[in-house]
Amino acid sequence: MPNNATTAAARLSVAPMMDWTDRHCRYLHRLMSRHALLYTEMVTAPAIIHGDRDRLLGFDAAEQPVALQVGGSDPDQLAEAARIAQGYGYVEINLNCGCPSDRVQSGSFGAVLMEAPKLVADCVAAMRAAVDVPVTVKCRIGVDDQDPATVLPDFLARVSAAGVDRFSVHARKAWLQGLSPKENRDVPPLDYDLALQMKGLFPHLHLSINGGIETLDQAEGFLAKGMDGVMIGRAAYHTPSAVLLDADARIFGDPLRRSAEEVVHLMLPYIADHIASGGRLGQITRHMLGLFQGRPGARGWRRHLSENAHADGAGPDVVLAALEHVTRLAA
Repeated sequence: MPNNATTAAARLSVAPMMDWTDRHCRYLHRLMSRHALLYTEMVTAPAIIHGDRDRLLGFDAAEQPVALQVGGSDPDQLAEAARIAQGYGYVEINLNCGCPSDRVQSGSFGAVLMEAPKLVADCVAAMRAAVDVPVTVKCRIGVDDQDPATVLPDFLARVSAAGVDRFSVHARKAWLQGLSPKENRDVPPLDYDLALQMKGLFPHLHLSINGGIETLDQAEGFLAKGMDGVMIGRAAYHTPSAVLLDADARIFGDPLRRSAEEVVHLMLPYIADHIASGGRLGQITRHMLGLFQGRPGARGWRRHLSENAHADGAGPDVVLAALEHVTRLAA
């Protein structure tokens, strides 16, 4: 079994999601779970090498443990990007072999790499040689007309032979031809059984299952069936309280629990600092809209933030006014 600082945290992780899991989202999620492993949005290796590194890679130490997901298919570029990222303090570097977007396809990385396991092995070998932190892979079960039952075990065998011992498996194919990125999140059928079979074939690997998982009940079910970890994506974003507030107790055995109201109050100093440094309230509150999903006052909370967070001068007072829609009904 892999032995590194992120193995325990990977028992439950929040998936890397473009335009969603930025530093503000991760700060919020960390207030809700002390233990879950958090991932960045995907950042391409060329962007890390040539772009604004502090903007792309900077994060608050309070977010830890946090892992960086990188995109690319050039071993030398990926090694350099991993080396740079390690200097920012990430506990893990994850290679994206699962994203089906047009941008990813045109760059010959993401899900298309399921067709090139030897190249992936070369990439992760170069990355591992450049850094001391774990290098991991997030993949699909296959793409287009590939047979997942053949492709996935071959992919895991080849890439793990290059030294990767932790994979997150999105239990759907990616259809690079004929489906949009959005459709690829829902339309291809889930094959959880195949992902579970991989744990039997590769007992020495740390395997997390991803795709369509919405509740902690489901997560506990997969862990009970032998998976090492569960990665939750959209549900952790849209209904974070339902997924993350009880995660520490149920998944990690830590009884400390905050309420959603406490999380809002703990966000206020962070929000004030962000605005003082020139940021906008809406850049943070867009990640907070689902905090009270399913509770009385949730609609008022969302509406007040949506209507007022983007106004000039909007600050913590807007958040407190939005919170009154919930607390008034809870009294």
